Amino acid sequence: MNVIVFASRKGGSGKSTLAAHLAAHVHKITKPCLMVDADPQGSLTLWHKLRGTNEPQIKTAVNSVSGIVAAAKRDGYEWVFIDTPPNLSAVVDDAIKNATMVVIPARPGVFDVNAVQETIQMCRAARKPYAVVLNGAPARRDEVESRIVTIAREALAKFRAPVWGGQITNRADLLMALGKGEGAREYFAEGRAAAEVGRLWAAIERSVKAIRGTASASGVMHKQAA
Repeated sequence: MNVIVFASRKGGSGKSTLAAHLAAHVHKITKPCLMVDADPQGSLTLWHKLRGTNEPQIKTAVNSVSGIVAAAKRDGYEWVFIDTPPNLSAVVDDAIKNATMVVIPARPGVFDVNAVQETIQMCRAARKPYAVVLNGAPARRDEVESRIVTIAREALAKFRAPVWGGQITNRADLLMALGKGEGAREYFAEGRAAAEVGRLWAAIERSVKAIRGTASASGVMHKQAA
């Protein structure tokens, strides 16, 4: 079983958004995934209610996720996605300790980029693989990324943080889909938002396979904490 934790001390970085879109992208009846909402704000739970299908299943957590993760493994889930609150609380620490990999969303601005440092330190202390995903980014122009995205990558490089080579662009489809309780691919499978979510998922899958030792680590986006 693989546990993907979405963590960042910065509120509004996109943890719940990425968790929802990726869960909808991945979940299959034959290979179910489980969502865990450990954020008191309950954004992932709201999306799940709007969805109205009870698929993927969702659990809520307050102080710890360890029991939920253990039960999910017994129940045969292939993937568990954990949304965490924007702080350094006990539940965040517990989620990271249970992670196969930690995804740290960050918008390409000085406040978000600076805020990832504490989450990176938590991942390193727990010796967990992690990667930063630039989220809510301005659209590329002529296949060239925005200058603010380039600046964010340069700043993250100074932290020696692994960063996904792609980006999740600030697109209306992402928000419209969430409002309908859907993922980007369900809302508009041929859209650019769905394509970006798909590329992010492919990168996560490659990284997890490398972490598990079942594939080459060449080109993966995560970094094993030293």
